[in-house]
Amino acid sequence: MDAAPRQNRQKAEKAKKSGGGLGWVPSLLSLLTGLLVSLISLFVYLRTLAPTVLHYAPKAFPDSVLLQVKAYVLSIPNPTGYPTYILLAHLFTYLPLGDPAFRVNLASAVFAALAVFTLFMACRKLVGWTLPAAAAALLFGLSQAFWSQAIITEVYTLNALTIALVLLALFTWRERRGGTGGADGSGGANGDRYLLLTAFLLGLAVTNHMTSALLIPAAFLFVWIVDRSRLKDLPLVLKGAGLFLLALTPYIYLPVRARMDPPLNETDPSTPGSFLSLVTGANFDSRMLAFGPLELPGRLSMYLELLLQQFSPVFLVVAAVGVGYLAAADRAALALLGFLYAGWLFYALEYRIADIYPYFIPTYLVISLLVCAGAFALMDLGAWLVGRYSARGERPAFYAVAGLLVAASFLGVRGTYAAVDLSGDYRGQETIESVEEAVLPDSTVLHSGSSLWYLREVEQTRPSLSLVDPFEAGEWESATGLWAERANYYLDKGPVYVLFPPGTVQKNVSYFEEAGLSLFLADEKQNLYRVERQEGYEEMPLTSP
Repeated sequence: MDAAPRQNRQKAEKAKKSGGGLGWVPSLLSLLTGLLVSLISLFVYLRTLAPTVLHYAPKAFPDSVLLQVKAYVLSIPNPTGYPTYILLAHLFTYLPLGDPAFRVNLASAVFAALAVFTLFMACRKLVGWTLPAAAAALLFGLSQAFWSQAIITEVYTLNALTIALVLLALFTWRERRGGTGGADGSGGANGDRYLLLTAFLLGLAVTNHMTSALLIPAAFLFVWIVDRSRLKDLPLVLKGAGLFLLALTPYIYLPVRARMDPPLNETDPSTPGSFLSLVTGANFDSRMLAFGPLELPGRLSMYLELLLQQFSPVFLVVAAVGVGYLAAADRAALALLGFLYAGWLFYALEYRIADIYPYFIPTYLVISLLVCAGAFALMDLGAWLVGRYSARGERPAFYAVAGLLVAASFLGVRGTYAAVDLSGDYRGQETIESVEEAVLPDSTVLHSGSSLWYLREVEQTRPSLSLVDPFEAGEWESATGLWAERANYYLDKGPVYVLFPPGTVQKNVSYFEEAGLSLFLADEKQNLYRVERQEGYEEMPLTSP
């Protein structure tokens, strides 16, 4: 068993036993606390939830509009496919609430609230106490990056949920096998079902987001440290492998649905080669390991700036205390969390993508677990210091420190609320209305990832419009001659309009001029322009929004 300070270990073991030996189910009070934490998070998510179709924002949520549409029509997402997300989010489209886009946004909020609850449960398994688990779960649930993903259509809240489920299953397996890190095999048979559940959850996590594949070696490392005999049990390993493969079955959706010729099937994984290319993100290879050693300090500086937007420096100190506590009391958990943190951080630092900030969310989840461990250690330290002078004050001091940490997790909520709030954001719908009013019938509209897909595939109005996205999946550029090239081609077929992504009009004007084309403003607010060939056109073109 890992060495542990006697007082901390006794407190944690006593608290864990208070669950009545029900495995995943803690005491009623703890369960109610976890539900309260989750409901608080869900409340703020619903208050700030995007009310309808989103607008296209390349650096904020570049894929959200397409995910809203594809979840509704059951189409094929961009790499790496996200079949589990699409299938689960589609279920929300049957709810009698709002419009289809709102319902898919709602899915993210529900996944996020469930992730907060599961993280609370995992934290409680880690230290055995409710209040530090509540503080850590609230801290994560109210962090800016995670909150921002809970109110739009994106895959990251479901990713956090599957990560938390895997960690909870691992911690529960360790507890149910007969102790926190024991290697004597006692209780192994009783706990093996949680190890098999872990295998299934690992497969399911991968089908939602490929970065969750890091959980696989991390889980092996944790089991090896806790009880390596489980990895040598061939029947158990084979059962686990079978459950892992069973959990990959959502991938079957991709080729099967692709053969049904769904709308927006740009990656078309209907052949083995195209399927593998999609699920492995092969066309994104050039973006991985994209930064050299000289660029890493700048990337780390960017990460630290983002990190301080999520957590007060006080909580980062608490997390550092948690590292020290786990180093003394729970080396298996520290190895697991350290491996995951380092792996996810390195991957995100080396990944060249405009909207990189959600890729750091798994590292914030790990930090929240470390905060939980640090909070418990500080609670125990405070009780010990007070107990030296007054035995009666030991218990109040223990809970006073916990209460302060829970209260501190709400600090900055007002500012975060203002920063992420999308409850009044109707820009996506305004784009649709602008095109419906300003664009002539039988026209071609060039756009990229905009809410016009929602206009055609969900609202199914203006069927005479031809919508053209010049870019393949993941190939968007802010400045490129593709706009002018496509416009010139479609002018032979009828009127052409360009709906430029925000902030890109001026970057592309020169390409149109070089192609002998002029841009005429149709709607300045929406960056909507009509394209004409310069020859014989008497009006002066507008070259700026």
